[in-house]
Amino acid sequence: MSSTSAPTAPALATGVWNIDASHSAVGFVARHLMISKVRGSFTSFSGVISVADDLAASTVEVTVDLSSVNTGDAARDGHLKSADFFATETGSQMTFRSTSITLDGPTGSSGSLTGDLTIRGITKPVTLAVEFEGVAVDPWNNTKAGFVATGEINRKDWGIEWNAPLEAGGVLVGEQVKLELDIQALKA
Repeated sequence: MSSTSAPTAPALATGVWNIDASHSAVGFVARHLMISKVRGSFTSFSGVISVADDLAASTVEVTVDLSSVNTGDAARDGHLKSADFFATETGSQMTFRSTSITLDGPTGSSGSLTGDLTIRGITKPVTLAVEFEGVAVDPWNNTKAGFVATGEINRKDWGIEWNAPLEAGGVLVGEQVKLELDIQALKA
């Protein structure tokens, strides 16, 4: 009787990994009417993950086109593009540049990613929880890596303060915004 072993998955190699936007998602979740959540995403973004020999010395840079916001409602998307929120007529990019990576556990497959998030010309530090999902080779022999990052920001920290009071109390849009990123990166 012969035994066969499963193929070994490739490791996260050092070097440059480009975010594959067609297989990735940059999304957010905000409270609406204080009773439900609205989800949105950005359809245009790019980024580079530079993996160092010491994973903690790796870097991440991401640029998001804020005018590509999509919540499934054209009128709401138009409002989000206005000066009340993203002010895309004066600058339509959001950027993130990492400043540190902290790895948890013996495998280093999870941790936190801290960096500078810039929206509307205002830069503030943000920390995201990150999970490394693994590496695979696609049918065209491209090596891909998967990552998930989540976090929460207060939109007022970036000058996004528009709101409307509700008759019964509370406000139309919550201040806290959850960030959800599902990233597939291609080895350069």
